[in-house]
Amino acid sequence: MATPGTAILLVTANVGTLFDDTENLQKNWLREFYQTVHAQKPQFLSLHCQEVGGKNYEASMSHVDKLVKDLLSSDAMKEYNRARVYLDENYKSQENFTALGSFYFLHESLKNVYQYDFKAKKYRKVTGKEIYSDTLESTPMLEKEKFPQEFFPESKSSRKGFIRTRWCITDCAFDLVNIHLFHDASNLIAWESSPSTYSGIRQKALSYVLNSITDHRYEKVPYFVFGDFNFRLDLKSVVEVRLFQWTVDRENLTYKSHQITQKVVLQIEKKLFDYFNQDVFRDNNGIALLEFDKEISVFKDRLYELDITFSPSYPYSEDSSQGKQYMNTRCPAWCDRILMSHSAKELLLKSENDERIVMYDSIGPNICMGDHKPVFLSFRLAAGAGKRCQPSEKIYRETTL
Repeated sequence: MATPGTAILLVTANVGTLFDDTENLQKNWLREFYQTVHAQKPQFLSLHCQEVGGKNYEASMSHVDKLVKDLLSSDAMKEYNRARVYLDENYKSQENFTALGSFYFLHESLKNVYQYDFKAKKYRKVTGKEIYSDTLESTPMLEKEKFPQEFFPESKSSRKGFIRTRWCITDCAFDLVNIHLFHDASNLIAWESSPSTYSGIRQKALSYVLNSITDHRYEKVPYFVFGDFNFRLDLKSVVEVRLFQWTVDRENLTYKSHQITQKVVLQIEKKLFDYFNQDVFRDNNGIALLEFDKEISVFKDRLYELDITFSPSYPYSEDSSQGKQYMNTRCPAWCDRILMSHSAKELLLKSENDERIVMYDSIGPNICMGDHKPVFLSFRLAAGAGKRCQPSEKIYRETTL
């Protein structure tokens, strides 16, 4: 008996470091990604990428084409006969450049999928494979925006922003939003207050996105927001609660243990978070630290997230032989997330015992995938759930000619 509902797979991946080591990291990444696709067998696959082209994007953008070609033409993806790829590659336009990439793949078994044209305010049937890049601002099938500069005045070359697309599958409409929020520029500043200054900046930016996608320009539909939120643990609380038995030399933030003959157990600098025992972030997937993961709580009335059971997704070593080692640059945190509106939660199909048929996890937990582990949400879309969006016969004819 066939499993009911439509199989959906949402994946978020900050791919910036893949372009620094295409020979090793990118091969690892693609292999683990394809294994996840094979295991989950989605009919609709959405991959949201951040930092496409890497940190040195002017030199690395040429490697993006190879990644796209691999994703579109590999044997692992041969049953996905329709695709839409949106790449913000126009780095020469600094006022608009976000380095975001949104990939959508449709399995041959999935019939009559429609994408929303924001300009015409109509759904259009998705056929064939199409790639859009450079000036996405002129593409009516999405909305893209870079955050206003005043959101983060410290960063002169911020690439943070969001891309929104809208889809209709089995007569159900929903938005998919690719997002990249601001990072912690300095551990020292992040440590100064609870919540940190950076947390406030991210809160402002995420509120901006949620207000934008729920304003009155278009019909309101359920939405999934997934990307690199750069959510961090409340650093001041982590240090003070976790390290309460230690004294601190406040000149250079060096923590010493009375119990280990004054051994330095933690050292914090602007871009250094050197803790003597990384196991605290790995034991039981670091779940004990979720009490310090507070940034999403501000949005509990607007956003829902399934329980996190995977290790902090950032910052992993970029050494291709080190799959589980964290870098000592930042306090590990769950930066990469998949969030949804409360109305979107109702789209997730439930099983007979009322349990949701879902999986929320990271990809490649033991394999080096770059400094971020991709995170995925797999679920089945309940038939007839949510807002119905069946296009009219007129639009059927327009889009199939």
